[in-house]
Amino acid sequence: MATATPTTTAAMAGATANSTSTKVSSQGGIFEGLNPSVYNPADPIVLFIIQASIVISLTRLLYWPLSKIKEPKVIAEVLAGILLGPSVLGRIPGFSETIFPPNGMGPFRLAANIGLTLYLFLVGLEINMGYLLSNWRIAASVACLDMTIPFGLGVAVAWGLYKDFADEPGIRPISFGLFALFVGVATAITAFPVLCRILTSLKLLNTTVGVIVMTSGIANDVVGWVLLALCVTLVNSGAGITALYIILVAAGYSLFLAYGVRPVFMWVLRRTRSLENGPSQSIVALTIFMVLASAFFTDIIGVHSIFGAFVIGLMCPHEGGFAIKLTEKIEDLVAVLFLPLFFALSGINTNIGLLNTGKTWGYVFAIIFVAFFSKLAGGTLGARANGLVWRESFTIGTLMSCKGLVELIVLNIGLQAKILSTRTFTMFVVMALITTFATTPLVSWLYPPSYQRKLELWKKGKIDWDGNPLMPADGTEDERPTDVATRLLVYLRADGLSSVLSIIGHFAGKQQAARPEPSAESEGAAGKEASERPAPLRVHGYRLVELSERNSSVMAVSEIEEYAAYDPIVKALGTCANNAGRDVMVSGQIAVVPEDSFADALATEATKASSDLIIVPWSETGTISEISSGSVISARSKFDVLANNHEFAGLAAQIFEKARPVSAVAVFLDESVLRIKPVSASDKSPQQPQPRLARQLTKDACGVSVSDVYDPPMVRLYSAESRGGHFIRVLYTGTQDDMHAVRLALQLAAQNEDVEVTVVEVSDAVHHEVAEEDYHKCCFDEFVKTKATALAKHGERVRFAEEKNYIDSLASVASSTSVLEVMLTAPAGTTGSGATVTVMVGRSVIGTGRPSAIPGAEEAESSSGYTVDLKHALGGAAAAVATEIRNGHVNASLLVVQAKAKAALTKVGTQVQVVSVEGSGEK
Repeated sequence: MATATPTTTAAMAGATANSTSTKVSSQGGIFEGLNPSVYNPADPIVLFIIQASIVISLTRLLYWPLSKIKEPKVIAEVLAGILLGPSVLGRIPGFSETIFPPNGMGPFRLAANIGLTLYLFLVGLEINMGYLLSNWRIAASVACLDMTIPFGLGVAVAWGLYKDFADEPGIRPISFGLFALFVGVATAITAFPVLCRILTSLKLLNTTVGVIVMTSGIANDVVGWVLLALCVTLVNSGAGITALYIILVAAGYSLFLAYGVRPVFMWVLRRTRSLENGPSQSIVALTIFMVLASAFFTDIIGVHSIFGAFVIGLMCPHEGGFAIKLTEKIEDLVAVLFLPLFFALSGINTNIGLLNTGKTWGYVFAIIFVAFFSKLAGGTLGARANGLVWRESFTIGTLMSCKGLVELIVLNIGLQAKILSTRTFTMFVVMALITTFATTPLVSWLYPPSYQRKLELWKKGKIDWDGNPLMPADGTEDERPTDVATRLLVYLRADGLSSVLSIIGHFAGKQQAARPEPSAESEGAAGKEASERPAPLRVHGYRLVELSERNSSVMAVSEIEEYAAYDPIVKALGTCANNAGRDVMVSGQIAVVPEDSFADALATEATKASSDLIIVPWSETGTISEISSGSVISARSKFDVLANNHEFAGLAAQIFEKARPVSAVAVFLDESVLRIKPVSASDKSPQQPQPRLARQLTKDACGVSVSDVYDPPMVRLYSAESRGGHFIRVLYTGTQDDMHAVRLALQLAAQNEDVEVTVVEVSDAVHHEVAEEDYHKCCFDEFVKTKATALAKHGERVRFAEEKNYIDSLASVASSTSVLEVMLTAPAGTTGSGATVTVMVGRSVIGTGRPSAIPGAEEAESSSGYTVDLKHALGGAAAAVATEIRNGHVNASLLVVQAKAKAALTKVGTQVQVVSVEGSGEK
């Protein structure tokens, strides 16, 4: 018994110790003394959240100033990693050991590599092989020189790096051939995704330069990834026969995906109608499964996992925008969370402190010099061989030298494969940052918009190479048709489509009844009538879509030609040709540009299309965006959207300013925007808004409350073609803009028999006031001649009314015979007949410089944080008319017109500038 006691005691002690060791960890968190910065292998999420939060917030903070100068986000991501690594913050004692401990980087690396795999899949999705095949000659010629020259010079640099840094710690002993192959690929590769972003932000994607760079970049990217896969395979295989096996299996796997998996995948997409309707959640899950399975297979055979994801991206179709829609489903999480972790990991692995000798910095400068100038030379010579001028060729060479994130991916693969040491890795990272950062400013300097305009004019034969204007052979300019606007450029918006169709309908006129075949006696009269037939009306719709940070937005730019034919807004524009009284040619186009470049895009398109008039519908959503927030807009807030919509007012002001030298501009405010109260279907009097019906809730047999109002109040929608007459009132004060408004109104009267025009003319005394206001006066002889011709041609449908109290009436709107009352009063007998009234006002009229004279202007002036309001955007009189329409409960539309400034081409150095010789009427 005595010997049994110690044994029992020991057993009990062992059991107690065992139970203590297997005790569940504390769940009290920080309340029980948990330190969240200490890595816990059983719960790694806490430290990972701290790491990811720091990386994401620092990346976004650095990207904010870089985005202002149009630099790609990858620079901010790598700089964030460098700041967090041993180069900067890592020098603070305890920082790296606490935030990025070596034993706590496992989850961080896992998330970073998952993000890299998914991102390479998105890169494959972004590459449209059809775009490459359609321009393969240009791609082959430029990409060949752009890769061979940098590859050869990269091998030369590799010899020195291999000789001087082969004994660095952490490097796998490999032959010079493999090291030279890797350095050659790292020097010759081009960052296609970043390149596409830069081209889009600089509005070069659809130009000759953009097409050549895009096609060459795709070819460069595909060949570069193949060579990199070969290099990694050779490094991982060790033996020669093993490398041959890996290459053969990889080639066979690629063929299996192309001819075995892709047809089945396409059958599934057609079966589920995913090509038409976009990928469903099941299709997204199937695609992600294919990506992970492919990455797994390529990794276990000795090729890096990212190549498996890349080939799946190449395999996915682009028909029906499937690739873009699939990218939209995945890209946000990858771009916001996973990808910054990978590039931050690149920066953490970068140690600028290792560049501590003169020889090391010599190699840094040599790598930068070779990587930039070899790509510049190759791309320039290839572009020059395709017939481009030298400056265009230099621009292409500069763009092809962009390294970006693709270079960093290559370098990280080399670091993981132990081809590069930390020192040589840092050298190449510095090169990638500098070449990527320098691309945008260099291209902006080499190929500015002024040079692009000069080059376009030179190619059209309008100027010689020195910038001197060239006249036609007879020494006279081309004659323009008698109509002032036969080429219309329409800013297409979803919320302004009805307004656009309404005003275009007046330019096109109504289709006349079918006439019998002319007899032989009337052939002469028919021939005369045909000779007097108006010139065809050309309507070009231009739909602007905002370019966002997403890759799918950039992909939409490269494939935009396929979307224009299927866009419902562009297709709806074609209806303006139906029932037209004259020949109408309609075309449509979609452009994806940054929101701050909308005005520039419209002005540029007007120049290309030689447009006579740009029609801009006013926003009905309250912003530049076409998508309404869905909130209910009350009567008062609707007018506030008009009066205080500084965002769209700023866009309108920019369009007026940018388009002044190239085309006339008309901003159209439909009566639905100006109307004080929404009109219901049962409301017979628009001036007397009906109160909203209250919904009474009752309980049914089941106890559920239901409403006794089953149908919500209906809203009356006005058709684009009015059933009654159309009355146009024009305000003429003697400026160029007013004269252009008169001519536009007379054109509409000539085209439509149901249009009546009233021109309210100010007296000579007011003309003197206009001169004292320092406005540019148009030729009054032209107005007198136009007035006489219009009265003789149109008879009673055109009349001119002289008003002597214009200034006082505009300031007070008090006199019963004031201009505004004459312009806004509907003709007798037209109430309820479907007649419409449009007021046409020149933008540069009296009142622009006197805010106190504008009703409601004080309210707009008091708004803080904005620099453009309705008065400054449209002019003082237009703001007064809009206010009077709103306060007077009048159903009328407003058209604000600005004439094209008479301009001449003048040579200034090596550039051609458009210099106005007669202003449009503004101060």
